[in-house]
Amino acid sequence: MYLCTKFQKPNKLRYLTVMVISNKPLRFIIATLVACLPLMSFANPVVDTSKVKTELAPEAIEEAHAEPTDVKSKIKEFINHHLLDAHDFTLSANEETGEHYGFSLPIILWDNGLQVFSSSKFNHGEAVAESNGNYYVLHHEKIYKTDANGALTEEHGHPTNERPLDLSVTKGVVGIIGVALLMFLLFTGLAKSYAKNNGIASGVGRFFEPLVLYVRDEIAIPNIGEKNYKKYMSYLLTIFFFIFFLNILGLTPLGFNVTGNITITLSLALLTYLITTFTANKNYWSHMLWMPGVPVILRPVLAIIELLGTIIKPFSLMIRLYANMMAGHVVLMSIIGLMFIFKSWIGSSLSFVLAFALSILEILVAFLQAYIFTMLTSLYFGAGNEEHHHEEAHH
Repeated sequence: MYLCTKFQKPNKLRYLTVMVISNKPLRFIIATLVACLPLMSFANPVVDTSKVKTELAPEAIEEAHAEPTDVKSKIKEFINHHLLDAHDFTLSANEETGEHYGFSLPIILWDNGLQVFSSSKFNHGEAVAESNGNYYVLHHEKIYKTDANGALTEEHGHPTNERPLDLSVTKGVVGIIGVALLMFLLFTGLAKSYAKNNGIASGVGRFFEPLVLYVRDEIAIPNIGEKNYKKYMSYLLTIFFFIFFLNILGLTPLGFNVTGNITITLSLALLTYLITTFTANKNYWSHMLWMPGVPVILRPVLAIIELLGTIIKPFSLMIRLYANMMAGHVVLMSIIGLMFIFKSWIGSSLSFVLAFALSILEILVAFLQAYIFTMLTSLYFGAGNEEHHHEEAHH
């Protein structure tokens, strides 16, 4: 609230704008170009396949999607693979022997009935999996229905085979379940410690007590109000720590990219939208559908704009979290990849320093994105519970 109060002053805002614009923009441009160089250098030429439609045998598929041989292509392939979800949990792989170290995950498909089998049948995308007379292949972490030979029909460079409904437990789901269990154990212990020690926190959960109080005192109460904030606290705390822990998990060598998956951010934004919609008071809907204080002829137009705004707000929540975390993963891994491209110790050392500094920055971004998502969510809840001002009735 202190920051918001200062920004509302025109002089402060003008001074802040001038200070940001004049703070050596050349350095920022150079840093941006350096960060984007690895992305530009990894680009492959685009082949026009708009008129190509072929049926590929397993040998042709293996040749078309063979592992890249040069270093730059290998780095690009690794980045693309990291950004995708996975149907198995691979900790490491030996390129020379082809051995993978990890464990398989259950594949659950709905294709003329429930099909359940282990992801080991795919052999990391190199084999055709059979289940109850049906055959499936794993192509870029997507499961397609095929025949016993594993043939894929491609059009515009993408397979056109039928895709069954995929309900599998993927690597991202494992990360979500792990974070959910961690949160349950931490905060259940924190809640029990309050009852045992007369309101004094103990155990591992006490390290997160300042963040709990911060969400309550600096986010929920100022934006929702003393009267209504308590009914939203459980959701705000859940969403804050859920996003924060998943962001931190994405920085570990385990290779998770949960918050960089747009379906996850869509689900979180949809929850915020539904809670805002179904808990808003009459004043919220009356101001939205029949705004007081404006000419009657304009009220239907404003109602349409306001209704569109209720959809745009959660959409912005979804895109903001997804884009920031996805970009952070790409830039960080691209800088790390430079260490394998440079042949001199100077270039490799520079890449290591940049990667280390960016990793520290990503920890801040992990907290910042959780804070922004929770802050905006609380603002939407506050708007939905705003009390009617009697002064407006006289206008």
